[in-house]
Amino acid sequence: MSSTSAPPPWNVHRLPRADGRVFLVTGGNAGIGYFVAEQLATTGATVVLGSRDTAKAEAAMASIRAQVPDARVRAVRLDLADLPSLEASVGSLGVAHLDAVVNNAGVALDDPPRRETTDGHELMFATNHLGHFALTRWLMPLLAAAPAARVARVVTTGSFAAKSERLDLDDLQSRKDYRPKRAYGRSKLAQMSFGVELDRRLRAAGGTVASVVVHPGGALDSLTPPRPPVHARTAGARWGAAPAALLVQGKHAGAWPAVRAVLDPSVHGGLLWGPRVFGLRGEPRPEPVWSHAADPSVAARLWDASSELTGVDPGAVLGAIG
Repeated sequence: MSSTSAPPPWNVHRLPRADGRVFLVTGGNAGIGYFVAEQLATTGATVVLGSRDTAKAEAAMASIRAQVPDARVRAVRLDLADLPSLEASVGSLGVAHLDAVVNNAGVALDDPPRRETTDGHELMFATNHLGHFALTRWLMPLLAAAPAARVARVVTTGSFAAKSERLDLDDLQSRKDYRPKRAYGRSKLAQMSFGVELDRRLRAAGGTVASVVVHPGGALDSLTPPRPPVHARTAGARWGAAPAALLVQGKHAGAWPAVRAVLDPSVHGGLLWGPRVFGLRGEPRPEPVWSHAADPSVAARLWDASSELTGVDPGAVLGAIG
């Protein structure tokens, strides 16, 4: 009989220790990214908030330290919409290795007109997908340098909004027919497709890094616990949203799939993790990767287009670090 005991069931409120590990969370100063960072900070790991707004990052770090007094948390300036700046941002991390990056930051616009970055890319597609595509390329050597005993991870945060969308490979930047909500859903679908394809390429190259895709389900501000000044919630908003809690959840719970994807040793690359109840709320569990996010021919064309638009290719370094 083996003396090896089975690992305890996953408990979102009692996370395993991760002392000595280093995690980067893009957009860690607000929303779901903030709660990913706060929860990871309880494990003893060093958590780096990637944020384009220094003041918001400082507020987020103060809030995390108020919740987790011994938190090892710091920030790095990171603007995903500014592609030329990303290599320098990674250089400023000042770490010898990285155990995980949570590609979480995102922009969601509700109304026209269509907006572009200084590079001429549609803002949501550029920030949500192209920025993370390029960032992953610059982070890959640090991820590959993580100790061999633990598999470093690229965790990509998708969205339930992507489930009903399909990529238009001939108009990835919505130049012909711009509809904000559709453009957002497609940008998140592009992120998810990239995450799945990245894992395929890592496996093919014999890489030691895994790529996992997650989505938060339905996550509302009104169901999120207050973290002033990062997030404030009135009693009226809380009670008004109470009926919605039967179907969706707060952003603290929306962080659970990403946190598990970072920490749980049983999580493997190429998987999709989301909330247990109808994919909208509850504890994290694996679910089948959506077929349109896993189509290898679409993913390959998206990868090539993304490489051309960003001027970098994460795949170019995979063989060297495999």
